[in-house]
Parts: sequence; structure tokens; C-alpha cells
Amino acid sequence: MSEDIALAFVASQTPEAEAARLALAKRYGEVSPDHADVIVALGGDGLMLQTLHAQMGRGKPIYGMNRGSVGFLMNEYREDDLRERLAAAQRSVIHPLQMKASDEKGRQTIRRAINDVHLFRRSYQAAKLRISVDGKVRMEELICDGVIVSTPAGSTAYNLSANGPILPLNAPLLAVTPISPFRPRRWRGALLPDRARVTIAVLEAAKRPVGAVADHAEVDEVLGVEVGMDHSVDMILLHDPGHSLDERILNEQFGW
Repeated sequence: MSEDIALAFVASQTPEAEAARLALAKRYGEVSPDHADVIVALGGDGLMLQTLHAQMGRGKPIYGMNRGSVGFLMNEYREDDLRERLAAAQRSVIHPLQMKASDEKGRQTIRRAINDVHLFRRSYQAAKLRISVDGKVRMEELICDGVIVSTPAGSTAYNLSANGPILPLNAPLLAVTPISPFRPRRWRGALLPDRARVTIAVLEAAKRPVGAVADHAEVDEVLGVEVGMDHSVDMILLHDPGHSLDERILNEQFGW
């Protein structure tokens, strides 16, 4: 990568991440994210999601280095040869979900999610949900703690914890996964084309309140949500060869 490629460094609020940001900025120079050609994110997966949200729609490549804990979306942290690593990095293009949530006051909230949109019960009683796909009811009543609609990039996060399927990054699919389903007891979810529109209506909303979350943005007491992938927005992740998201997702499927 050419020496004139402008780099911006962003870091989480931990001493390790901030120390890394200062060291790399001193060594390689830095500009603001608005003027950068590549943004280097230093932290964990939470910081990567924050950075992707902050840069959504701008098309700037983002290269993460792990200064957090799990770091599934991140590369190994090293100070040496950063420009060479960026030049050799593989690009992954992902798209966000768009959630339209309606609440009991008649308001509609629109949020985007990189990992998933999920609904969850807000009381001691299980939620009752109706699921439609492209305008057709596919499940009249699901009694559960909640339900997740996940992208391939997010399929190894909350979706996997709820026993949902791991999706290859380039698979044109969405995963719909129930959280602690009670009825139908044997339903384990569905795989849908990533052009599908999923509508989830909350039944008995006053008695069984439900919240909705798009990544970290939460809406209380929703009556229903509509979820679909926004293919108009491209987000570019850079990963070292052999450590791409495709490779990591494959490793997860084989238990690494």
C-alpha cells in the first residue's frame, strides 16, 4: 500500500487500546476518519461494530486489530509492517439489516444492524409472536422468550448462542432463530433468502410486552417490526490472508 494512503486510528476506552492508538499514530501518521482512506480500529468486536455504524454508507475500508477479548472480527495486533498488511489484506463486503419498529404510541423507529435484530420479552410472561415472510403468515403463533433475525456476519454472535445456524459470509441468506421456544416446541428456526422481508407482530402486547434491538439500539414496547437486508449499503472489512471472515466462520463450524 502506498505511503500516501491516509490512515485514521480509532480505539476503545481501554488503556491497551489507547496505548496502541498512540503508538501506531506516531509511527504511521494519522488523519481524522473523515479524511482517511483506511480506518484502523483498535479494540474488540464491540468497537468494530461501533466503527462500522459510524462509517455506514461511506464505503471506507476498516481494518481491525484486537485489543479486546474475543476479537472475532479483528486481526492480530502487531505494530510492525502495517502498510504491508493493509496492501495484502482481503476484502469482505457486508450489508446491514434495516429494522422498522412500531410501538404502542404509533411511532415508527428505523435502525440498522450489522449483526442482528432481535425481539425479547420484557416481563415474566413469554412473548407471543406472529411471523410473516414477504407478506405471508408463516407462523401464526410462536410462544418464546424472543426471536433473532441474523445476517451471515452476525450468525456467530447472539444467533449462535441461541443454537442458530452459522452462515458462510457470502451466503445470500438470513437466519431466523427462536430464543427459548415453548410452542411449537420443536421449531428451531428458518433460513430465508436475504431479499426476504420478515415481519414479526407482537400478540397480546399489553399483557406480554416485547422490546426490539438492532445491534445496540433498543426500542421498548413494540407492536411489531419489519426486517430486511439493505443491499444499498456496502461495508468493507479488511482481514489478513488466512484470517478472513469466511475462514473464521468455517473454523467455527468445525468447532475451532
